[in-house]
Amino acid sequence: MRIRRALALGAALTVLGVGIPAASAFSEDGEGDCKNVTNGGSQSDPQCFWMAPTPEDALKVVRFWTENDSAKLKEATEYPVGWIDCKVEQCSAEGEGDGQAHGEGDPAPEGYVEDTTPPTCDVAGQPCSVSPEDIAAAARTAAGQAIAAAAASNMRVWIDSELLDDYKAGPAAFAAAVKKVGALAAQPGVVGIRFTSQLGYNGALKTPEEMSGFVGAAAAALHQVAPGKKLGIHTVVPAFGCGASEPCAAEMTKKYPLLTPQVIEPLLTSGSVDQLALDAGLLQSAYGTWKISAQDAQRNQWAKVKALAWDTLVQISAEDAGLAGKDASPLTADQAATVAQERVAAPLRDGAATVNLWTRWQDGTGATYRVMGARLANTPAWEQLDKLEPLQRRLTTMYDPAAPEVGIGQDIKKLSEVFGQVYVTD
Repeated sequence: MRIRRALALGAALTVLGVGIPAASAFSEDGEGDCKNVTNGGSQSDPQCFWMAPTPEDALKVVRFWTENDSAKLKEATEYPVGWIDCKVEQCSAEGEGDGQAHGEGDPAPEGYVEDTTPPTCDVAGQPCSVSPEDIAAAARTAAGQAIAAAAASNMRVWIDSELLDDYKAGPAAFAAAVKKVGALAAQPGVVGIRFTSQLGYNGALKTPEEMSGFVGAAAAALHQVAPGKKLGIHTVVPAFGCGASEPCAAEMTKKYPLLTPQVIEPLLTSGSVDQLALDAGLLQSAYGTWKISAQDAQRNQWAKVKALAWDTLVQISAEDAGLAGKDASPLTADQAATVAQERVAAPLRDGAATVNLWTRWQDGTGATYRVMGARLANTPAWEQLDKLEPLQRRLTTMYDPAAPEVGIGQDIKKLSEVFGQVYVTD
């Protein structure tokens, strides 16, 4: 009688889908693991789960169903689930859709209307989408024309913007600036947005909390308005150039409290940033007190990047303006070859993913600094860069379409001879 009752109970529980664990059903990996029970399959393809993970739990299940002469078992009905009949060749026409299977790229079903309602913004006052009209208007701007020219020249394009001033000006100004950047980022060929430069260096932010707050807010807004685009920042970490010199590191930390590794690294681990550009300006002259040459400071910087594994967190790029000179680069051919080795080849060898070279800019007095000569004339420095064709994908530059040298199209075409990527100023 006892055996028959056990068999009957086992059959009933099997119908109800209740698994009763036994000692032999547990693997050596732990009681919660049932990979050794596979309905005839291999151990690497488990097809089981425990509704009662321990023998005590299983006993409680048994008692629940068998008390009061198995009253609950007698009252039990089939659990309502949806079943698929694999023999049916024609899908049901009930519900949404036309009942037919469609592949990617197939025309939409007749009568289908795509929902183009803009998403609801998570942050009040910030635009999280741009309209087709915004995108079309952005394409007609000087920046939009530069983006189109760069894309036509097979250059990767980043938008170069500065959102810090707008962020500090308040929600309305910040929202307008983000929307402007988003419309440019929607242009074909754009892969990323650099939303601030000299972060923590120029005194605009006073505390690490202010800095992380700005970066987090900017990243959140840009992720909404330009989903899928990479985000970058530009700064410098002065202590990196010190290497093993503790007095140097202490002085740099005191002088630049917002630019320490302890402050910068959380920005890289937060998910807000995909690219960090490290400026080489300080490396050239700031370390002489400690008898650290520019070349040693640069090597120290990239050794620190590797030691902290920052290159596993984001893309780390070098940034340099040392090849340019007032009106035109003054470097001779031999000097240009040396500088290219020191400021382009060496950072790439030491771990930089890309090197961003400033080829033309204007200072506060209106003076123009160039690698080329006026009206895109070749110089020994430019010709040296042109010889670095195998490195082209790793060479990037800045371009301000508001101040073209000759014309946007001509300027971009010339830059594309050397550079694989361009940051277009908005």
